Amino acid sequence: MKGIADEPQYSVGLLEGGTALCDVIDNHIYEQTLSEKNAFFVADLGVIMRQHVRWRTHMAQIRPYYVVRCNSSPAVIEVLSALGTGFVCTNKSELELLQNHGIPSEDIIYSGVCKQVSQIKYAAKNGIDLLVCDNEAELRKISRCHPNAKLLLQVSTEASNPDDKMSMTFGCSLKDCRHLLESAKELGVQVVGVRSHISSSCEDDKVYVHAISDARCVFDMGEEIGFNMKILDIGGGFSDSETQLELINSAVMSMVDLYFPPSTGVSIIAEPGSFFVSSAFTLAVNIISKEVVARDRQGQEHDDLSPNEEPEFQYYMNEGVYGSFASKLSETLITAPSVHKNTSLDAPVFSSSLWGPSGDDLDQVVEHCLLPELNIGDWLMFTHTGAYSLGQPLCTSTDSPPPPIYYVISSRDWFEMQDSGVTHEATLKNLSLVPYFLNSCQTEAALSVPA
Repeated sequence: MKGIADEPQYSVGLLEGGTALCDVIDNHIYEQTLSEKNAFFVADLGVIMRQHVRWRTHMAQIRPYYVVRCNSSPAVIEVLSALGTGFVCTNKSELELLQNHGIPSEDIIYSGVCKQVSQIKYAAKNGIDLLVCDNEAELRKISRCHPNAKLLLQVSTEASNPDDKMSMTFGCSLKDCRHLLESAKELGVQVVGVRSHISSSCEDDKVYVHAISDARCVFDMGEEIGFNMKILDIGGGFSDSETQLELINSAVMSMVDLYFPPSTGVSIIAEPGSFFVSSAFTLAVNIISKEVVARDRQGQEHDDLSPNEEPEFQYYMNEGVYGSFASKLSETLITAPSVHKNTSLDAPVFSSSLWGPSGDDLDQVVEHCLLPELNIGDWLMFTHTGAYSLGQPLCTSTDSPPPPIYYVISSRDWFEMQDSGVTHEATLKNLSLVPYFLNSCQTEAALSVPA
């Protein structure tokens, strides 16, 4: 089904003999304690596979197209490719990444809102024909630089929360669609379907209902004008919650059956990103400094202590919002971490805030959480860090490279992936597996992948 790069740039630790993910983290923390105490990620590729199984269970009629900008690490791309997903790119570097991994051009959507001419030409040269468009200026660029393009007309959808300042509207309005379709017809550019832009923070399944209803109107307009439209992209908005997936499926499939039954021949696709990778990654960070500040917070439940007697701690970590916590800048809530050290159950906890290393007022990762008193050199563990956390640092004041990623998979997940019936044998054999042993992540012999 898919081919990938001949030489993987990473190895995957195969967990055997009862070795668990927490053992892997313990081992790397032990190694880091002996050296420079740098932050690092541990990624469980089995989680991605299980999320794919959940998708197939609840959204069997909808093919996922993974949003590459969410997490472009090579193992994620290769595993999802092996599992049969398509991919959505927003720029040339992402297109090149997929091309280097051998992803077929027909499995790629180029969705950038404002595409550079050079990047449109790159897509045309490499046979990447499926492009997203939502305005006439973009349409004219595409007609000049990529006359064989097949367009998905991006249509704006209702915000799930109109009062949400972060909920931006993308796409053309329903009333502007006819003009854009007529312009495409005049320019000789194919329009093959509709794409709905749905916010990644969407929590209202009714948004999908409106989007599919609007898409039906656009399909009808397109057919009147003479287009053969066969792709409905319901967009993103998927968290890693199985409950949310069930709710969306219930809302979406009833509307699909009503407006796009199998007899229409329309393919339904969607664009999950965080859904696949968020819970697969854990980030370990180190405390590099601490301050005790005066505490004066009335109204909190600390009746046994006077506010002036109870300290509040500010901890500074070796990763912040200008690095692995960049999603905080877009109002994403960073959940409180767990502490990687043994503490008694009755150990006191204190009001704490967590900061990145820059000293910038914006570099606050967690505003308030309750933690036992920590020391410089202690470790914190942040789960669900696989989405929008692995890009290049937004500033280089610390001269630190991005945290390394240590990939693992349990032997059970590995064999289930092979036996799933949707994987590509050549792709899986390209994943460089090494057996993982406690206190020794470096092994000399590679594990041969079972046939």
